[in-house]
Amino acid sequence: MAQFTTLASRVVVLPVNDIDTDQIIPARFLKTTDKAGLGANLFADWRYGADGKPRPDFVLNQPSARGAAVLLAGDNFGCGSSREHAPWALTGFGFRAVISTSFADIFRNNALKNGLLPVAVDAATLASLRSLLERDPSAEVRIDLAAQTLALPGGSTASFPIDGFSKTCLLNGVDELGYLQGFAARIAAWERAHGLARG
Repeated sequence: MAQFTTLASRVVVLPVNDIDTDQIIPARFLKTTDKAGLGANLFADWRYGADGKPRPDFVLNQPSARGAAVLLAGDNFGCGSSREHAPWALTGFGFRAVISTSFADIFRNNALKNGLLPVAVDAATLASLRSLLERDPSAEVRIDLAAQTLALPGGSTASFPIDGFSKTCLLNGVDELGYLQGFAARIAAWERAHGLARG
């Protein structure tokens, strides 16, 4: 899993409430167990027309979206079914963080396990950030995971919650298994000290 410490990035604004996982990655793309290529199908039904051509008015198809690593969404992001493909598609496109006022629990857990940081802020902060970005779409936000802060373009900051274990994993760039494997030497030493080492 990619390490997350701090991130300064432009923001893609998609101010839609209740974006569910079927909108993030439609069910027809769930046959794969490989993450590769899923970014091309992120928001596929909004992003492409019936002829398969990109819709130029959709935000991800606009030049300003290229290279942006933060998505600003409306309330209740990631609701719906519990597909892990949703954070895979978001990270496959290049997003490292999503800002919303709230996240569905299963989506939030899947995101954290796949290196995507859900940044939950209050409604006033979300509205302020959206307003700032409307005035200057090229403005950047800065996310500091260790401090659990989001710095807005205007200079104000907001804090966001994250559980300690997920924070540790992201800061060290390890998943749950990688975290446990980090204790392998200490476990082996304990086993040797207690006569439990395998021969």
